[in-house]
Amino acid sequence: MNKVWEETSFIMKKYHIKANKSLGQNFLINENVIKEIINSSQIEKQDCVIEIGPGLGTLTKELLEKAGKVISIELDKKMLPILKERFSLYKNFELINKDILKVDLKKLIEEKKNEGLKNIKIVANLPYYITTPIIMKLLEEKLDIQSITVMVQKEVADRLIAIPGKKETGAITYTVYYYAKGEEILEVSKDSFIPEPEVTSKVIKLNIRKKPEVNIKSPKIMFRIIKCAFMQRRKTLLNALVNTKVFLNKEEGTKILKELNLDINIRAEKLTLEDYAKITNLVLNNMKN
Repeated sequence: MNKVWEETSFIMKKYHIKANKSLGQNFLINENVIKEIINSSQIEKQDCVIEIGPGLGTLTKELLEKAGKVISIELDKKMLPILKERFSLYKNFELINKDILKVDLKKLIEEKKNEGLKNIKIVANLPYYITTPIIMKLLEEKLDIQSITVMVQKEVADRLIAIPGKKETGAITYTVYYYAKGEEILEVSKDSFIPEPEVTSKVIKLNIRKKPEVNIKSPKIMFRIIKCAFMQRRKTLLNALVNTKVFLNKEEGTKILKELNLDINIRAEKLTLEDYAKITNLVLNNMKN
């Protein structure tokens, strides 16, 4: 008998809880998946774990046994009394009722580091409708974190951990690769949840790099160029960047691509991160001249 399923069903009945579709709630009931998430997170007693969207607290329970501190950030007010009652005896549990996108994580992490906690790790079963903004926030704010272990929709997971220029590459692939090294942990079937989602899920881990993967004068401009390239991904890179005014005209674009030994008919998803870094540096040099 699945203990997690029994426990989840009991809690849902006790508190009259139904999964909130608008918040992307699907409650995890697969014990093996929970073990894999915990094991791959490599949590130790000197770690502080920030858990995004704890829901009924299925993952929280296991995290509390491993970590020095667990900060669970939950938006749904209906979950608060459940989490407070479940973990009232745990001194290492802290609950924040807020939208993760509005939390000052830099300040929160600084406070926890000052309390003597060594590493900050993110663990979450992310709501699928808001996965990308959350991942972007965690990476772009350059937080003092060691890793991000999350469960997301399989299709999104594949883009997040792809190697730029290879299969599954999307605009976000380059941002993630710049800040972190991704790895696949495991695929998760639909029947691992109550209620079952419409898509297959995947657990991935992003290990934050100590220094960015490429040397670039302006990461902000590089990511804007990548975004422009993927806005018209059915076109060639040259046409996409001319149409979005990254290149002043076809002549300038052709010259830059030839200088970098890139085919002038190449498409956005075929470039490496280093290719985009070189294009960015040449565009910036042309702007100065």
